[in-house]
Amino acid sequence: MTVLQTPTAASPDEVPAAAEPTLALASQQTLIWRRFKRNKLAVVSLWIVGFIYFTAAFCEFLAPQTQETYASDRAYAPPQLMKVSFTSSPHLFVNGYKGTPNPETLLRDYTVDKSQRYGIRLFAKGDHYKLWGLIPSDRHLIGPSQPGAPFHLLGTDDQGRDNLSRVIYGTRISMSVGLIGVSAALVLGLLLGGISGYFGGLVDGIVQRVIEFFMSIPTLPLWLGLAAAVPPGWSALKTYFAITLILSLIGWTGLARVIRSRFLQIRGEDFVLAAELDGARWHRVVGRHMLPAFTSHIIASLTLAVPGMILGETALSFLGLGLQAPVVSWGVLLSGAQSIRVLTAAPWLLAAGAAVVIAVMALNFVGDGLRDAADPYES
Repeated sequence: MTVLQTPTAASPDEVPAAAEPTLALASQQTLIWRRFKRNKLAVVSLWIVGFIYFTAAFCEFLAPQTQETYASDRAYAPPQLMKVSFTSSPHLFVNGYKGTPNPETLLRDYTVDKSQRYGIRLFAKGDHYKLWGLIPSDRHLIGPSQPGAPFHLLGTDDQGRDNLSRVIYGTRISMSVGLIGVSAALVLGLLLGGISGYFGGLVDGIVQRVIEFFMSIPTLPLWLGLAAAVPPGWSALKTYFAITLILSLIGWTGLARVIRSRFLQIRGEDFVLAAELDGARWHRVVGRHMLPAFTSHIIASLTLAVPGMILGETALSFLGLGLQAPVVSWGVLLSGAQSIRVLTAAPWLLAAGAAVVIAVMALNFVGDGLRDAADPYES
C-alpha cells in the first residue's frame, strides 16, 4: 500500500543559498545606496540638486531671454501670470502691460491689459545665444510666440531685464563656485590633513596649529580682507577665479580636520600594518589602502561644504566685494535689491535669495543623507 505524504514547508536550514540575502556579498557602493534610499528627504533633495545643476549646464536654453536683453519701457514690471483658455486661441498665454508714469515715486505703475494676449509655446524662437559658448542657437525651452513680446514670469529689474532669465544664468556661476572651491579645498585638505594624520608627532602638531590659526580668524573679516585685495581692474574671469580661490583657502580647514581624524582612526588597522610590512611606500599605503576606506565620508563632507562656498560667494557679491556686473550670480542679483525703496516697488527681485535657500537646504539634506549612509554596516 502506497502512503501519500502531504508536502510540508521547508525549514530555514533547507532554504536554497540563492534565496538568502546577499548583503554580505554586496559592494560598499551598493550598501551605501541602499541605506541612502531609506532617507526620503535626502532622495528628494538629490533630485532637486540634480535639477539645479542641469539648469546651470543648460541655462542659455532654459532661460526665456539672454541675460543682456532689456526693455527700458518695462523697468520694474511685475510678474506675469500664465493663463489657459480652452475656448479661444492662443490656449496658453500671458496678458500685456499698461504702464503709466507715477510722479510721486518716479516709477511706472503697471496694470494688466486683458485686451492683449501673447501666446506661449515650447521651443520658441528668441534671442540668439551660444550654448556653452560653442553651439549657436535661438531656441528657448519656453517663450512667447511673437519674438520680443513681453514675457516675464518673475518680473523685470531696473533696466527691464527678465528676472527669471537672470536667476537661471546666475545658477551657473553660483553653483560652479561651490564645486570648484570645494575641489580646491579638497586638495589642501587631503594633503595637509593626510600628512597630519598619517605621520603624527611633530608634523601633526605643526599642521594643527596652522589650522587653528586659520579657524581663529573670524570668517567674514577674513573674506572681506582677501576680497579687497583683488585688483578692481581685473576682468570678470580673473575675479571669478580669485573669489573661488579665496573661498577654498578658507574652507579647507574643516575638511582637513575630518580627514585627519579618519587617518588617525584607521592608522593602526591590520590592513594598513600589513601593507607597511609588505614594503609599500607611504604614498601607496595612503592612496591604495587608507583613502578608499573612507571615501564615502569625504564625499559626505564635500557635499556639506558646498553650501558654505555658495553662501560665501553670495555674501561677498552682495557686499560689493565679490563678483561684479556684467557677471550674473545670485549674490550680484541680490546686491541690486538692497534698497528698501526697490524692495517695496519690486519684491520679486528677491527670487535669487529664494534660489540660494533652496539650493543650500537641498545640498545640506543630501550631505546629511550621505553622512548617515557612509557606514552602511551600522543598523
